[in-house]
Amino acid sequence: MSTLLLRLSGPMQSWGVSSKFNSRNTEKEPSKSGVIGMLAAALGRSRDQPVEDLASLRFGVRSDQVGGFMRDYHTAHHPDNEKLAYITNRHYLVDSTFLVGLEGNLDLLETLDSAVRCPYYPLYLGRRSCPPSGRISLGIREACLEEALATEPWLASDWYAKKQPAEVLLDISVDSPDSTGYMQRDSPLSFSQSNRTYATRQIRFIPMSVRIENERSRHNSMKVTEHDPFTQFREGA
Repeated sequence: MSTLLLRLSGPMQSWGVSSKFNSRNTEKEPSKSGVIGMLAAALGRSRDQPVEDLASLRFGVRSDQVGGFMRDYHTAHHPDNEKLAYITNRHYLVDSTFLVGLEGNLDLLETLDSAVRCPYYPLYLGRRSCPPSGRISLGIREACLEEALATEPWLASDWYAKKQPAEVLLDISVDSPDSTGYMQRDSPLSFSQSNRTYATRQIRFIPMSVRIENERSRHNSMKVTEHDPFTQFREGA
């Protein structure tokens, strides 16, 4: 079995699942619908094109750097009536880093790996106001989803790692249709503006401990900021 690993990190991220109207919330980790939407954008698919092949991939997340939450309060006025105020609250994750895994057919994963490295559309971490920082695709591992997430070196920043205790517990969540677990409605069936629909998926949580003394040197050796996903746009590709 093969698994594609993605590094999702940036100043802000927002992964809404149940957001409605003027209140835009975020989950504490990337949603499957948000990541599938990002991959569809990398492939150049429009909102009306099918995403069944992408949604069928097993999805998992490891929370490597737990940041904070931020609320952005907006007040806008109607151009013809100053007494009509439009208020929105938008929530974001700040300074977070996640390791995302997608398990499935090798040919499809190779196509996605290439697309993320040279995307058709700019990529965002949930919303357009949340561009990614550094390298996104870490490549394909010849391992199942659980093994790939459990064995990949810790991706936390040095400043974050220095503040942690000697042993850190990382949260891992994976698609697990054959077991009882948490239910979340974020598996996309259609991104069409006229018929946006999602299915429910079952999620299993796996705790994982990391010894910082051993991981910090491995983390320092990783080149995670060389890839610039916007290069092709600046070069006119």
